[in-house]
Amino acid sequence: MSRTIKLGQAQIALDDIGAGAPVLLLHGFPATRRLWSQVAPMIAAAGFRVLAPDLAGYGASEAVDSESVGMERQARWMFELLDVLGIGRAAVVAHDVGSAAAQLMVANAPERVRGLAVLDGVYAGEWAMDAIASIREWNPDDAHRIFKVLARRLAKGGPLREILAAYDGERGGSRLIRAARDLDPRQTEHLAAALSASGVPALVLWGERDDFLPVDTVARPLAKLLGAELLVLPGGHFTPVDCPREVADALCGFLRGLALQGDTASH
Repeated sequence: MSRTIKLGQAQIALDDIGAGAPVLLLHGFPATRRLWSQVAPMIAAAGFRVLAPDLAGYGASEAVDSESVGMERQARWMFELLDVLGIGRAAVVAHDVGSAAAQLMVANAPERVRGLAVLDGVYAGEWAMDAIASIREWNPDDAHRIFKVLARRLAKGGPLREILAAYDGERGGSRLIRAARDLDPRQTEHLAAALSASGVPALVLWGERDDFLPVDTVARPLAKLLGAELLVLPGGHFTPVDCPREVADALCGFLRGLALQGDTASH
């Protein structure tokens, strides 16, 4: 089921499917919730309630112009979303810079996160900002050109083109420029101690051919910090698109483990 949830300063477009323990799926930049279109149904079929929002200011979600759509604010919006839905705790699965919002959620309120899975995400100040420098510097008068450039660089006629389609046209391009300019790696530089002490179970999944956030320099230190298992998958940066079955299988195993831990803790 797709719906729109009104928050104080944002409207969040959300896919809400399945029933069971809640799992929040967060996309990164420059994606939308369609990143999870192949993975989400498999997680739901395994017995979980899957919540896949467009982050505020991305895709079909809106944020007022005076608000930052950076990851620190996204983390607060995601807690507000869970509150509106009546969800006290959820597992959080996040890709790319969406994992910055997820890490901030864990650092600020670990009691609300049952487990954290990071896919090709960020570590400390490593956000691959060089890869989006051209978008941050893009002339807003030429915003209508961004989609074609991104589609040529990233999509190459594949499924990523549909994921990026929300940024077609002048308005879509303008929103993407705004989102890029609001990204700030300083927001996660100081989180190491809080993440290490959180006690939140974690899993790290990574594409073996990730050219933006390499396995050795980002994935391995992140997994060590989180005390997490690192699984290297047969894909590039966009693992939910490149190898959805492998991603879903790994996530379902992790989520079932969280459920077993919960059952053990309740006895």
